[in-house]
Amino acid sequence: MQPDYLEKILNAQVYDVAIESPLDDAPNLSERIGNRLLLKREDMQPVFSFKLRGAYNKIVRLSPEKLKRGVICASAGNHAQGVALSAAKIGCRALIVMPTTTPQIKVQAVKARGAEVVLFGDSYDDAYAHALELEKAQKLTFVHPFDDPDVIAGQGTIGMEILRQHPQAIHAVFCCVGGGGLISGIAAYIKRLRPETKIIGVEAVDSDAMTRSLQAGKRVRLDRVGLFADGAAVKYVGEETFRLCRQYVDEMVLVDTDAICAAIKDVFEDTRAILEPAGALAVAGAKEYAGRHKLKGKTLIATASGANMNFDRLRFIAERAEIGEQREAVIAVTLPEQPGAYRKFLALIGVRNITEFNYRFNDRKDAHVFVGVQVASRAESLKLIEQLRKHGYQTLDLTDDEMAKSHIRHLVGGHSPQLEHEIVYRFEFPERPGALMHFLNQMSAGWNISLFHYRNHGADYGRVLVGMQVPPGEMGEFKIFLKNLGYPHWNETGNPAYKLFLD
Repeated sequence: MQPDYLEKILNAQVYDVAIESPLDDAPNLSERIGNRLLLKREDMQPVFSFKLRGAYNKIVRLSPEKLKRGVICASAGNHAQGVALSAAKIGCRALIVMPTTTPQIKVQAVKARGAEVVLFGDSYDDAYAHALELEKAQKLTFVHPFDDPDVIAGQGTIGMEILRQHPQAIHAVFCCVGGGGLISGIAAYIKRLRPETKIIGVEAVDSDAMTRSLQAGKRVRLDRVGLFADGAAVKYVGEETFRLCRQYVDEMVLVDTDAICAAIKDVFEDTRAILEPAGALAVAGAKEYAGRHKLKGKTLIATASGANMNFDRLRFIAERAEIGEQREAVIAVTLPEQPGAYRKFLALIGVRNITEFNYRFNDRKDAHVFVGVQVASRAESLKLIEQLRKHGYQTLDLTDDEMAKSHIRHLVGGHSPQLEHEIVYRFEFPERPGALMHFLNQMSAGWNISLFHYRNHGADYGRVLVGMQVPPGEMGEFKIFLKNLGYPHWNETGNPAYKLFLD
């Protein structure tokens, strides 16, 4: 028999630990997108995330015998804090298994609430499998982060609050989606009372398990997930959450890392609060959805679902937010090496703010410059590029070139014409202490490394650009090496930015 979620949500016990979070206007962002956007401020909960609602509603309903033995969970951080706080409130033992990639701020927050922490694996799924082993070995009760009716009902109290706080018409409610617990609970409540309100799920493009599952009509397991929005990095959605999403979710929206960074900045400008990447997913999705459907004058609500942000991620977010908002054009321009060339080029840039300018002498004929220019929109970027080309400047648009944004901008001027047989590859590995050293040890394969760029900017994965001198006769051996290495990789030898600045 399927649960009656309306009844379960109305009877959910969450307010011993959770607050009724505010529903705040986002006036600046609302004006920009031409719709009224409201933020459901779950980032203001005691653990800075909505997760304590479901965790407490599950734990408080356990029998005295189960509470005496204690509880266990697997979590990237926010659910862990919810379980730790709930267990401390009720007075039972809590053992938390977290991926080794979990931001340190979340690990410390869990320990500070009296829970025991075990770090295991690179992803939630690795931690989950290990937690199930410990559950059996120590006879603990598993508190699932999303695929449990009591957890779903706890999260559903957010939907109950939304309708109480905003009794007027709501065009759509946007929820971040990892395993699906948040959107399932909110949707189960809102769709029962206001079926005309659309429920929109939002995922990162590299963690789109629910989107793929809904498209396929069955749960799809991802081989790997991006970890920038680590709070929603789930390879396999829940069985019950998938059932509810098939029943209630109207549409899924995918957003990339740059769009998430832009949404974090948008929320900061309206509230002075800094959301974590997963916490800003719904805002990024609302912007994307409103633009795609050309909405005007509608009321949209986005769940600001968490704010457990590692401080060192802010430099990466600030760097990418302007691109995500399409307020920065990243271009490569070839200028003649002659007096007055820069002045003429800057005159074409006009009053626009230059955010980055990288140059190093190449030859006596041409100069290649890497430039970031502040613009009002993508349309202005394209207009600027067209204007430069019209005046005879060879101009390359790098705004959507991942290698250029992550690596080339820090390496401009590195030409080495003496090198033979250089090939260039981009690699990614899960970022954690010691990860770079492990990568370097793996790369010691006998070929000369002619270029190497890595920068720790608090992102999800370590991103490395490597040049190696591999003679044509050894390419077969090199391909075997790449396969055995096991890291995601991309051949960038033909990348136009590499050709301009490094080849």
